Amino acid sequence: MTAAAPQSNAFRAVASAGAARALLLAGALLLAAGPTRAGVFNPEEFTLGNGLHVVVVPNPAAAAVVQMLWYKVGAADEPPGRSGLAHLLEHLMFKATDRRPTGAFSRLVASVGGRENAFTSQDATGYWQVVAPEHLGMVMELEAERMHRLVLREDEIERERQVVLEERRSRTDRSPAAVLAEAMRAALFRNHPYGTPTIGWRHEIEALSIEDLRAFYRRHYVPNNAVLVIGGNVDPGTVRTLAERHYGPLEPSADPPARVRPLEPPARVARRLVHRDPTVAEPSWRRFYPAPSHRLDPEGHVYALQVLAEALSGDATGRLHRRLVVEDGVAVSAGFAFSPDAYDHGTAALWAVPRTGISVAALEEAVDAEIGRILSEGVDPKEVARAKRRLKASAVFARDSLQAGAHLLGEALVAAGVPVAEAEAWPERIDAVDAAAVNRAARALFRPESSVTGILLGPREPKS
Repeated sequence: MTAAAPQSNAFRAVASAGAARALLLAGALLLAAGPTRAGVFNPEEFTLGNGLHVVVVPNPAAAAVVQMLWYKVGAADEPPGRSGLAHLLEHLMFKATDRRPTGAFSRLVASVGGRENAFTSQDATGYWQVVAPEHLGMVMELEAERMHRLVLREDEIERERQVVLEERRSRTDRSPAAVLAEAMRAALFRNHPYGTPTIGWRHEIEALSIEDLRAFYRRHYVPNNAVLVIGGNVDPGTVRTLAERHYGPLEPSADPPARVRPLEPPARVARRLVHRDPTVAEPSWRRFYPAPSHRLDPEGHVYALQVLAEALSGDATGRLHRRLVVEDGVAVSAGFAFSPDAYDHGTAALWAVPRTGISVAALEEAVDAEIGRILSEGVDPKEVARAKRRLKASAVFARDSLQAGAHLLGEALVAAGVPVAEAEAWPERIDAVDAAAVNRAARALFRPESSVTGILLGPREPKS
């Protein structure tokens, strides 16, 4: 059970070039097989009478099947002052129903050699199991049961609250880099709930009540607020029969929740944060920018920014690594990540770690100089062509993964608000990107007045 997410990952990715590469490929895997061929996963879709949207991703070569149930609710949908509610409820979904005791769900999955887990992001909450095909009906029955028969108890809530608080302590409060990233996120999103951490603020987690949890569960955990994705060695007809049997009888909400969130106003003042901690052995520099998302992209820059990210930071030949690490020798790592897979605002991040003997101020000057060159001279068409080839070559491997199709299509539908047809058309969208489009997108993104710069220092580094 985690509080990880596409958008959360965008901020954690500043820690290393390897993490940024993983983030980039996660976004890029929407979805390519060749220069002009769409339909990588070729899913089948249908909707049950109660509104549950079902997507089937057949993969006959797989030996197993994955069930992923995505709810259209995440941390950004929590009531004001109730941060951490979505994530705490995710933990509690593994407790008792009115038919089975606490732990029965996990024991049954394990008894057939299966695996399971769950996750919470800003825009979605998901639950998944991997089992042999003959056990798909069993995990459907279990998942449908906890959609409408969960039992919440005060003692179990308190135990899981302490688990979540310890998770926050270990992942954020004891990590200077995470503390800085959390503060930068809050500065980047001053009005939108993306500025609140997915796991929640400590004082608000401590105050969550059983009434808060019950109301949130009843409101959001309904079939017409969910997407069921089944992938692997399955027949769509069999999936439909099983879905009708196990999920079909569940009552929909007469008033399904709508996502109404305050959007972020235009930024007019650059923000700068410095965090000094005695445990920091290696200083670092990072900068965040608000960016378009697939759903909110008025100027049409999303696909061009994916190509830009690959050109700047896709591998060791990426422009930022080549300039700052190899040629100028001012950094030990440097990169750029872009994440458009959010329901509202996307995010982008630059980061660099200085080489020993190089000040953070000198490193920042070098990064700014390279971004300035990109804005004045543009990205070369050859760089764009190489980036597009790498994106599509990397994405091909998604077809052979048991969980990639289920995860990426679920994320597209629920977190990003992108229909399956749009996700499957990713190759054509990338093919349409040229150097001019990349350069327009770079100029729109890299605006100093919209940026949040963060500097992490140890006890001895001078302030920048």
